[in-house]
Amino acid sequence: MKLTLNQSLAAVLALAFPLAHGATTVASPDQRISVTIGAVKGGQLQYAVARDGKPVLLPSALGLRLAGADFSGKLAIASAAPATAVRDSYEIATAKKRHVSYAANEQVLTVVNAKKQSMDVVFRVSNDGVAFRYIVKGARNKVLGEATSFAFDKSAKAWLQPAAMAQSGWANVNPSYEEHYLREIPVGTPAPMKAGWVFPALFRSGDTWVAITEAGMDGSYHASRLETLSPGGVYRIGGPQAPEVFTGGALLADVKGALVTPWRVVALGALPTVMESTLGTDLAAPAIKFDAAKVKPGHAAWSWALLKDDATVYDVQKKFIDYAADMQWDYSLIDADWDRKIGYEKLAELVAYARGKNVGVLVWYNSSGAWNKTEYTPKGVLLNKAQRVKEFARLRDIGVKGVKIDFFAGDGASMMAYYVDLLKDAADAGLLVNFHGATLPRGLSRTYPNLMSAEAIRGLEFTTFDQADENVVARHAAMIPFTRNLFDPMDFTPMVFGDIPKIKRTTRNGFELAEAVLFLSGIQHFAETPDGMATAPDYVKTLLRELPGSWDEVKFLDGYPGSYVAIARKAGTSWYVAGINAEDTDKTITLDLGFTGKANGVLINDGATERAFTRADIAAGKAIITMKPQGGFVAVFK
Repeated sequence: MKLTLNQSLAAVLALAFPLAHGATTVASPDQRISVTIGAVKGGQLQYAVARDGKPVLLPSALGLRLAGADFSGKLAIASAAPATAVRDSYEIATAKKRHVSYAANEQVLTVVNAKKQSMDVVFRVSNDGVAFRYIVKGARNKVLGEATSFAFDKSAKAWLQPAAMAQSGWANVNPSYEEHYLREIPVGTPAPMKAGWVFPALFRSGDTWVAITEAGMDGSYHASRLETLSPGGVYRIGGPQAPEVFTGGALLADVKGALVTPWRVVALGALPTVMESTLGTDLAAPAIKFDAAKVKPGHAAWSWALLKDDATVYDVQKKFIDYAADMQWDYSLIDADWDRKIGYEKLAELVAYARGKNVGVLVWYNSSGAWNKTEYTPKGVLLNKAQRVKEFARLRDIGVKGVKIDFFAGDGASMMAYYVDLLKDAADAGLLVNFHGATLPRGLSRTYPNLMSAEAIRGLEFTTFDQADENVVARHAAMIPFTRNLFDPMDFTPMVFGDIPKIKRTTRNGFELAEAVLFLSGIQHFAETPDGMATAPDYVKTLLRELPGSWDEVKFLDGYPGSYVAIARKAGTSWYVAGINAEDTDKTITLDLGFTGKANGVLINDGATERAFTRADIAAGKAIITMKPQGGFVAVFK
């Protein structure tokens, strides 16, 4: 049955498509979000999105350009199947919610071009957003480009991260999604670099927030971004730069058989709706088979963050295993050059030692072939399947729990296939995976349960390199829950209570502690060392020992991108509420904490000095909490 719209919305859509031919509309289950798709005069296929009768995305282009088939213009809608209900449920251990239910209405349109070639466009509309993808049948489909755009009213604002130029940066390791976000800029502002803007891209149009990303990567398609120029607030899908490939591999998708693109995902609504949305994994493919007992989220000790290369030696790594055991953390990560400085035989000794303390060992690998100038090892041992099977089997036999793989080349189709091949082969060996120097996961953690985390962020390590990064880290951190960490796990490697060598810390200890709750990562690698942790009071150490490694529910409480944020996370019957303030003045927020169902909790906040904590009881009703400048808090209700 065709879904209906109220009269005001129908009027809006009539204005959006004054010359539409065969226009069709599909609405969300609650009827608040709707999409109209039509071919305007000249045959350009377009769509428009409205919420509560008000435009959110203005008429925006749809289409693909393939070798031998152009679906970017001169199109007609051949058929529009009746809208059908789509229902899904799944479990995921590395996201904001463990048990997820997804409900949407789906409509499939078949369009034909001037040569009578056909393409399907699949739309899904849920209560928290819109998603669409293209399907083209045939013996071979080679992508040349994409016409997809997202058109905003000129009054809209954007929060965007520039994409780095390929082959730039230290040892030519860019792009790695490691730039700072531009905050609340006018739509249409050109990207500062010619590589465009990365996903997720955050916008506000009137009272509606919009987060744009993609999901459903299977290794056959390149990863996308938004183009550098967006004249008039019209953002177009762009592709990777030429060097972003596995050596000798394809840049854009070139598929034998049917081409199925990733979903273009548009989460939208009030800010709490977007912040609690799970669309980034809802649209990902279901999980492959992997031993559920090995999907063990948790926390890890890690020496490299503050101690760097010289700490990757046997004695220091043994000390960090002891540290992880004392903190009751699940893992300890041994970083780059372990093969040369420790070796496989001594690694096996460390793994056995750690096993006796109920700590799992993770080890670092360099993904790189010829695409950058990095020299850290092990390098060049994961480039083909035979190598991976051999190396992963060796690690499995030693007892290693997982791998951190670094220094990827970018977003080309062949590089995306490499990510997927690594995940599949690691899964076959029962190994967990953490990608660094890498792309946005785009829902891969649902499809591959062994993907615990990925960097794809300018993480804490950058603050250890340069004071300029440390000076802006508070606002950067206050952007992350709204953007990079919105859907996908993120290895920011947070939390320092002591000193950062040669750097003056700008955040207070409450801010650092709150990051441990606010930031989502299947394995949270903490930057703090044993000496720095020794400065924390016992009640902080107790919190970190008992901190859940996975969350069941999420509740967005308050915040504004780049300014401040407060989020509640539930594990079992316990609620953890955390907030940070990136401003230079005190920030007082009023939170209704009655949802915890508890009478009272414990509040850990900043003390009188930047490195001090305070502890107090807190009622579970209406709470007034003041966060100091660059400060934060954690409240626990058990």
